[in-house]
Amino acid sequence: MTEEFSIGQAAKLSGVKVTTIRYYESVGLMPEPRRVESGRRIYGQVAVDLLGFIRHARDLGFSVKAIRDLIDLQENPGTDCAKADELARRHLVDTQSRIEQLRVLERELKRMIDSCSGGEVGTCEIVTSLFDHSKCQSDHRSKPYTVL
Repeated sequence: MTEEFSIGQAAKLSGVKVTTIRYYESVGLMPEPRRVESGRRIYGQVAVDLLGFIRHARDLGFSVKAIRDLIDLQENPGTDCAKADELARRHLVDTQSRIEQLRVLERELKRMIDSCSGGEVGTCEIVTSLFDHSKCQSDHRSKPYTVL
């Protein structure tokens, strides 16, 4: 007999929150689990392993769509891994772009902080720079900051 887990046990074993498991099911990353007569979800080891895979991919910043594509590839182990390589390379380029955006923001924030000489808010360089983008030394508007 294969081992079966409640959603709470699957969450604990995989390091994924219960609400996140439900989200993964709702967006199609996880298949609908088997349910017992009471309606309680039941997960097997394969599902727990898949949750770990998804969690690791999310930790690395892969999008839900990319993870879905990687899961599809993983379910067909005999296929060429060129698609996985392409997904990882595209994600690396996106990550490098975000890192550069963050470096621009870091420099601008340091400049704003360094230009602040204290005093009153009415003459604060930090506040006035936020109201007047022309005081910034970089054009960080063209590359909006995106959260991972």
